[in-house]
Amino acid sequence: MSMIRPVRTALISVSDKTGLIEMAKDLASQGVRLISTGGTSKALAAAGLSVVDVADITGFPEMMDGRVKTLHPNVHGGLLALRDHPEHQSAMSAHGISGIDLLWVNLYPFEATLAAGSDFETCVENIDIGGPAMIRAGAKNFGWCAVATDLDDVKAVLRDMADLGGTTEATRKKLAAKAYARTAVYDAAISNWYADQVGENSPDWRAFGGSKVQTLRYGENPHQVAAFYRTTENRAGVSTARQLQGKELSYNNLNDTDAAYELVAEFDAHEAAGVAIIKHANPCGVALGKSLKEAYERALACDPVSAFGGIVACNRTLDGAAAEEIIKIFTEVVIAPDADEEAKAIFATKKNLRLLLAGGLPDPSQAGLTWRTLAGGFLVQNRDTGRITLPDLKIVTKRAPTPQEISDMLFAFRVAKHVKSNAIVYAKQGVTAGIGAGQMNRRDSARIAAVRAVEAAETAGWPKPATMGSACASDAFFPFADGLIQAIEAGATAVIQPGGSIRDDEVIAAADEAGITMVFTNMRHFRH
Repeated sequence: MSMIRPVRTALISVSDKTGLIEMAKDLASQGVRLISTGGTSKALAAAGLSVVDVADITGFPEMMDGRVKTLHPNVHGGLLALRDHPEHQSAMSAHGISGIDLLWVNLYPFEATLAAGSDFETCVENIDIGGPAMIRAGAKNFGWCAVATDLDDVKAVLRDMADLGGTTEATRKKLAAKAYARTAVYDAAISNWYADQVGENSPDWRAFGGSKVQTLRYGENPHQVAAFYRTTENRAGVSTARQLQGKELSYNNLNDTDAAYELVAEFDAHEAAGVAIIKHANPCGVALGKSLKEAYERALACDPVSAFGGIVACNRTLDGAAAEEIIKIFTEVVIAPDADEEAKAIFATKKNLRLLLAGGLPDPSQAGLTWRTLAGGFLVQNRDTGRITLPDLKIVTKRAPTPQEISDMLFAFRVAKHVKSNAIVYAKQGVTAGIGAGQMNRRDSARIAAVRAVEAAETAGWPKPATMGSACASDAFFPFADGLIQAIEAGATAVIQPGGSIRDDEVIAAADEAGITMVFTNMRHFRH
């Protein structure tokens, strides 16, 4: 038997009715019998289309506020029947079941309801039951039924019908694969929300899913295949951003831009303008200022060599003055909540520069999950929402910090949270002075950060590196005094670290001997 299947009957049940009438008219014009439910049926009838209500197929009215309408053998038999199988043919004939050739269902908007912050009862009522059941049934029987879960799927079916008089096996298989993915993502959103609602941090089963934003040219390297997916999490950032200009974003661009934007969001835009410059997911300069222009200039001065070809993230609406400075060196991506017309015009002169406007800043205190793959599994954890403030600091040295040192330590520690471990950050007056990232020991990170500061001073013509008189932040405790001594030699007068090493007394003694101040946070910020 030919694998081209004619479309004679279509069952349509859609929550989102975008494109419904246009697609239904196209189907009806080709002689397709339309079966529908509830509001969809009423919309089709109102448009003058002939439609059979699903209640006429099942012999039961919709009931229980629409919770029960399609869960019936006359529907699922029509979706699941193998029409070249004698036993199935016999059952269809005996029970008056007609085959369904096209199923078009989009689900109750659970994800949108969740994103809107709706209450528990409202979210529960937007959990679709019949829709996923029909989608899975039709997809299982891809040999006979084409399943559409969005407008593009219906268009693919109509193209097959126009060209070949029916759907091809290749189209039906592709739609079936997409259909199962759609219900999987839907159920993942529900299961993760439910686990959160009942306070289950580590459920026995965990699923994640997303919808494709774009297919990427390649992954981290050209031989790797990659794509970008959006989850149901309501969080401003690269997933919400509009790209106004520039080349297509790459896998690495997206990863680095996310790192930059999450970092700069740590600093309240109402208190100060903030800029973070990122290279390979690590900051090479972070600064606060009275304006974005000032913040950018200060951040760039920290490590102008590494900043070349980097990512710039801003915590305020981009203005023309900042844009003029940013375009002076090659920059891959700029991301901000918004941009004024002057800034947009200035960036337009650099056609390859990608400008992303996210519409808001991610909330550093917003709970959420992060995950990464392992061989045969994955790790899941809560997002690092930890934040140290003045009351959290424990002074462990003889000398207490000055108000400026406290401010510098808190700033440096907040930046260190976004630096790959082992992380060392020197900072002074709201500007990073040197950053050491991702080394196998903390002493080397402290050395690298100091070297960067010396190079920056030489480039800028400063008489001494900015680490002189700076605060030094360590993302985890100093296991030995050597890393602390390196920071002292770099000129740090204040150190902030979690504490908790068996050699804390040795480290504290070294700080006291040098006459610097040191505080413990009792919170670390590993970032691997």
